[in-house]
Amino acid sequence: MSATYEHATPPAAAGAQRTSWRRPLGGIAARWQRWWLARLPCTDTLALTQRNVYILPTGSGWMLALTLLVLLVASINFQLNLGYLLTFLLAGSAAVGMHLCHATLRGLTLHLAPPEPQFLGAGALLQVQLTNPRQGTRYGIAVAVRGDGHATDWAWTDVPGQSSATVQVAFQPARRGLQSVPVLMAQTRYPLGTFRVWTLWRPAAQVLVYPRPELPAPPLPPGQPRAGSSGQAPARGMGEFDGVRAYRRGDPLKLVVWKKAAKSLATGTYDLVSRDTQQAQRNELWLDAAATGLQDPEARLSRLTAWVLQADRLGVEYGLRLPGREIAPDSGAAHQRRCLEALALC
Repeated sequence: MSATYEHATPPAAAGAQRTSWRRPLGGIAARWQRWWLARLPCTDTLALTQRNVYILPTGSGWMLALTLLVLLVASINFQLNLGYLLTFLLAGSAAVGMHLCHATLRGLTLHLAPPEPQFLGAGALLQVQLTNPRQGTRYGIAVAVRGDGHATDWAWTDVPGQSSATVQVAFQPARRGLQSVPVLMAQTRYPLGTFRVWTLWRPAAQVLVYPRPELPAPPLPPGQPRAGSSGQAPARGMGEFDGVRAYRRGDPLKLVVWKKAAKSLATGTYDLVSRDTQQAQRNELWLDAAATGLQDPEARLSRLTAWVLQADRLGVEYGLRLPGREIAPDSGAAHQRRCLEALALC
């Protein structure tokens, strides 16, 4: 008497086998995508032609093709003349829709405006202008950032004839510094949704990402004696630089800088400052990386970024000292931008 034993594959082993099959396929797909993207030219203006616009049926398109096949077989078997008419009418409509779908995207010109600098952790906005040289309106065109092999958060628009339309798409930078703009994708499924026409675009522009400012912002460091001063009177409090200091209870109203107060109230910060002309003659504000008291380089840059924003909001003059670079004390939007760029590229 013999017995037959069947060995069932454990679920964990079956899952491991499926994973082992998927890994080579995923690696091949990733290499194919890298090779394909490397062949795309880097340009901020892209004209869509027959060579860079692609088309494939959607899920609805494949279902329509299957339905047409079933209708055709049934019409042949039962000799249904009306079945032939319906089958070829739907097939002709699908063929015309394919032509219109491809023509909707072909001929457009895409242009990327220079991106504005952003802080790490905030989404960077990209403005894409779509120009239509033809007389007819192009409907249902979407633009998105392509990430991890696919695109999400589509921005949809219609482009009028012989005019242009602008859409905004966003992406999340992973680190500070000068970043390349990711690959963009434009697509349409107009008019029937049975075909998907798309293109891939590698912009040449770069976006500058500032360090993430530390929250809550720490107090500004004390002022340092100016060159040639006695240095016997230390700074009395935060913000006492360049003729202004933080408002203290009991200060006369005539010493309040109302112009800066109105600006702070409009932004919701409620930071009031008072004039202090004597202190301005003795001290100046230096934002030094060594004065942050932090060991981590990124944490230092984060604190310096918060100090730069706070000093600019108070309207005081400040300088920046980084390893290998020093920016003289100044104030204003241009000085703030220069300091933030130095922090981003440090």
